[in-house]
Amino acid sequence: MPRFEPFRALRYDHSSPSDLQAVMAPPYDVLSDADRAELAGRHPHNIVHVDVPMEADGPGRYDAAARTLRDWIDRGVVRLDPSPSFTIYRMDFTDESGRRRRTSGVIGALEVVDEGAGGVLPHERTTPKAKTDRLDLTRATRTNLSPVWGLSLTPGLTALLDEPGEPMGSVEFEGVVHTFERVIDPSRVNAIARAVGSHDVVIADGHHRYAISRTFRDEERAAGRTVDTTMTYVGELIAEQLSVDAIHRLYSGISFTDLRAALASSFDIEPLGAVTPAVTSTMRDRGALVLVAPDGTGELLVPRADSFAGVRDLDGARLEHALADVAHDVTYQHGVTNVVGIVATRGSITAGVLIRPVSVAEIRRTADEGLLMPPKSTFFTPKLRTGPVLRPVDAN
Repeated sequence: MPRFEPFRALRYDHSSPSDLQAVMAPPYDVLSDADRAELAGRHPHNIVHVDVPMEADGPGRYDAAARTLRDWIDRGVVRLDPSPSFTIYRMDFTDESGRRRRTSGVIGALEVVDEGAGGVLPHERTTPKAKTDRLDLTRATRTNLSPVWGLSLTPGLTALLDEPGEPMGSVEFEGVVHTFERVIDPSRVNAIARAVGSHDVVIADGHHRYAISRTFRDEERAAGRTVDTTMTYVGELIAEQLSVDAIHRLYSGISFTDLRAALASSFDIEPLGAVTPAVTSTMRDRGALVLVAPDGTGELLVPRADSFAGVRDLDGARLEHALADVAHDVTYQHGVTNVVGIVATRGSITAGVLIRPVSVAEIRRTADEGLLMPPKSTFFTPKLRTGPVLRPVDAN
């Protein structure tokens, strides 16, 4: 089972919620250039100045990020905790059904294990990424700037996190209240470490960040240093602790006629009309996907049971099966409105297909049976903010 340890955290030295609001940011991989520019202009100490450096391409941009972080440390913008701690991270929000929700997880240092070694498990296949952006940034800053998101199979972890820790700030973004609490009491630290370390952890988000942590670990070993953990947010793998959205498909490299014909071999197709976010209710009720055409109209794709014998109960797996013998390219996009807009305006995209979210039961089955979902099967929400906790890999 994987080790899960407290660490000495770097934290912003801001006492007011407005200060914290100004320096935090969404995850780097959901930011557009415009988003990054807005955040950078919001505050000179916004975390994007380090996490998404915009200097010229090449090693220089990562060296600049490292200099910026070092300057912040020297000037007391961020301060190193005097002792190792865990950080409880809570998110309070209203889900799509209108129900108030709270999720609670804990940020610590999770052991980096070899692929296939067990203990820390992927839940979906990953798409190739040629860029070494996160690895280069880690090498330069020697800091984990944003956590991997893990799901623990430990029963009762949520209850263990119920007791409040030392308040470290609370901020609100887009209707989600993010609250951070430090845990330094030795007995509670040990209890959390034992709990997380007693069962497998499934990677929910951050597969690539975890993969580059292996490369970084191996480089450090070769240099005679030990860095065999990485910053990870861990929550319990139960339905009340997870909110899972779909990541839809965008198809290119195939004509609309050929794509529709290939899908018609496995799905019954029914007219739908204009595609709006409300279509997700119809998809859920009918057990259907939606083919989105460039004119913004859609058609229901109702799976035929005899076409998917032996295929996992996942829309992503159904699409892979239906299109296995047809040449095409696929990319991924969350949000119904985003998909409709891209298909309508981007000439290189033939069509979109909206899929349904993966159930928490299927995620659990994936973990229990050691299976892998198709790439980009899950989009966990709300997204963690970058900035409340940073982890210098050399701090003891």
